[in-house]
Amino acid sequence: MENKAIETVVNGEEVIEIDYSNIVTEDDTPVDNLFSEKQQRLLTESLYASWQPAEQRAFAVFANVGLFYALREPALVPDAMLSMDISLPTDVWEKPNRSYFVWQYGKVPEVVIEVVSNLKGMELTEKLDKYAKMGVPFYVVYDPAQHYGSHELRIYENHSLKYLPFDQTNFVSLGLGLMLWDGEYEGLAAQWLRWCTPEGQPIPTGKERADAEQQRADAENQRADAENQRADAEQQRADAEYRRADAEQQRADRLAQKLRELGIDE
Repeated sequence: MENKAIETVVNGEEVIEIDYSNIVTEDDTPVDNLFSEKQQRLLTESLYASWQPAEQRAFAVFANVGLFYALREPALVPDAMLSMDISLPTDVWEKPNRSYFVWQYGKVPEVVIEVVSNLKGMELTEKLDKYAKMGVPFYVVYDPAQHYGSHELRIYENHSLKYLPFDQTNFVSLGLGLMLWDGEYEGLAAQWLRWCTPEGQPIPTGKERADAEQQRADAENQRADAENQRADAEQQRADAEYRRADAEQQRADRLAQKLRELGIDE
């Protein structure tokens, strides 16, 4: 039987003991489709592989992890969420460390992302209201199949615990943005939601970084080969010039010798 993990939390003036062993942090429910599974990984892996926040700020990005925002409320499970200035616990197997408990981290995530798979997720109703009341600064809804209409990407900004449409794709306070990108990820060609720089450049995945490094290395090798070929050609020209000068000198020497033999001074 699992040991109980009990923690005392001060909630306003109320002191509450939380028994984490009674909290369901994972229920083994699979992701709903192949695209969503890859989309979640793209949103997490790219930041860990390539993003360097300003001033070396710590961050954590999660996919399909429970977000517990109130002591007696069930978790929400966003497809992805980004939280700044936090560090992951050293032992993630401890029950209090298995999910994102707002009272543990002392803050809500800066960005929460939901990827719409069907109309059952209530991304624009119940979840929108809950994330707003939770105080999440930015809420992103990506609807690739356009279940909610023609807008594939909706971004909201929190104003006094209510969301208003955010007409930008850059989060200035984070030095980070989001973009829709057509391309191939892990063998699947599709339109993806990706993190990007404020200038609109996709934050590369680990594979993209490795490929770019390989391309740079190949280009450097080609440049070095071209330089070696140029040097070889230059050496060949110098050798030919030396041979030409040497042959010219030999002809001059033979002519001088012949003139001397004929008693003709040069």
